[in-house]
Amino acid sequence: MPQQLRILIGDDEKDAVATLLELLRAEGHEVRGVYSGRAVLDMVRDFGPDVVLLDIGMPLVSGYEVARTLRERYASARPLLVAVTGRDDARDRALAHLAGFDHHVAKPYEPAALLALLANAGARQSPAGRGTLGPAVPEDRPPSR
Repeated sequence: MPQQLRILIGDDEKDAVATLLELLRAEGHEVRGVYSGRAVLDMVRDFGPDVVLLDIGMPLVSGYEVARTLRERYASARPLLVAVTGRDDARDRALAHLAGFDHHVAKPYEPAALLALLANAGARQSPAGRGTLGPAVPEDRPPSR
């Protein structure tokens, strides 16, 4: 059985969040969903996810801004960042990479492909829970299980 991950979903489309919550809970992951970039930043601090699935095109604080902030705030201890977005041309992929995203998944996506990406992320986790996601956990971020 794949390793359980703590996954945060950030998307301003509530149906997209609800669908991912259902899919990931069925796979045994601990998940939370939020609907704004600001809420993602707060929930990363409060929930301490291993992975953040994040839409890029959100109002007020975009996914790009969230990724840059997480990279600056947590450095190598930040969660794995996956852009789950309708923006899928070469420029969008390059901007996502520069902002700090580790992966880019285009909507509509195949659920099996997303689950495979998450299984690989879980396999990279060490038994202690941090693996390649970072050697240290900042004081304002609770450790993952």
